[in-house]
Amino acid sequence: MEQRFNLYANPIAVSYVKRLNTAGKVVDGSSLPAATYELVKIRASQINGCGFCTDMHTKDAAHAGETSVRLNLVAAWHEATVFTEAERAALALAEEATRIGDGRGVSDETWEQVRKHYDDDQTAALIVAIATINAWNRLNVIVRTPAGGYVPGQLG
Repeated sequence: MEQRFNLYANPIAVSYVKRLNTAGKVVDGSSLPAATYELVKIRASQINGCGFCTDMHTKDAAHAGETSVRLNLVAAWHEATVFTEAERAALALAEEATRIGDGRGVSDETWEQVRKHYDDDQTAALIVAIATINAWNRLNVIVRTPAGGYVPGQLG
């Protein structure tokens, strides 16, 4: 696959991606567990077909100590027994929020599970994380950013 457009070679795109990156950093400073944050980014990226983000976040998660079993089962989390109830709630929120175009939105059941396991700040961090990764996915899918060459930590 050939990249259509270099987001880092255009001043308008660079200005936007810098701001998007800065906006996403609020989640880094939150009390949302880092593993949950990576799982959510991986699941949304899988759904959106963003190879670059899927590559990045699976590698970052593995570098941070996430197991290959859990990483390999993110796409099949509904059937997997390796995720906690809290992680399952976060994955459900990521999935439903990413698929809002399907017309169902986020179910009351999922929202209740999220609120059961996450406080206000963690819930806000989940919402921001999901919105941000969906923006990144769309940018990278539009311009066809190639996947496979990401090195953990390369983008900060």
